Amino acid sequence: MKRFWLTGLISALLTQGAAAALQEGATAPAFKIPASLAGKEFNFSLQESLKKGPVVVYFYPSAYTRGCNIQAHEFSVNSAKFAAVGASIVGVSLDSIDRLNEYSADPEFCAGKFPVASDEDGKVAKAFDLNVRDAEPGKIDSRGATIDHGYAERTTFIVTPDGKVAASIGGLTPKENVLKALEVVETLAKKSS
Repeated sequence: MKRFWLTGLISALLTQGAAAALQEGATAPAFKIPASLAGKEFNFSLQESLKKGPVVVYFYPSAYTRGCNIQAHEFSVNSAKFAAVGASIVGVSLDSIDRLNEYSADPEFCAGKFPVASDEDGKVAKAFDLNVRDAEPGKIDSRGATIDHGYAERTTFIVTPDGKVAASIGGLTPKENVLKALEVVETLAKKSS
């Protein structure tokens, strides 16, 4: 019994330590970084996007990796549902803009439905209080290409037009993460109508 309790306590502490991300009510850091939509590069500004409604800012480790591919696909197929409640989506990773130009247009993943932004130095992820790991030599993506960049932890933030974090979503599978983000923006839409 003591061993079970101790294991549960250690697990809870580890989960708590990983949950260092900005929490509900915090002010989201303003950022403007290179992004790609349907293979076309532009500068994404969180502040400009918030003028249109809530923004789902989702951080993911790397384009063309298993969990990230699932998450991008789920955001893509659900993008109309997010738009229906006035929310926009942006994915953020430490990938180069060249990788993201391909990824954003890929019909299997982003499919040109939402932008993905390049936070190559990890400054935006760190501003959201996310853990950023260094590149791991020898890592390859689902296409067989070398991954030569660091990784931000998978966490999604729902940012309201006033710049506040309405929700911080982590610790879920990629698909559950998308569905939880959709649930949050739908709830926000109901409250504001």
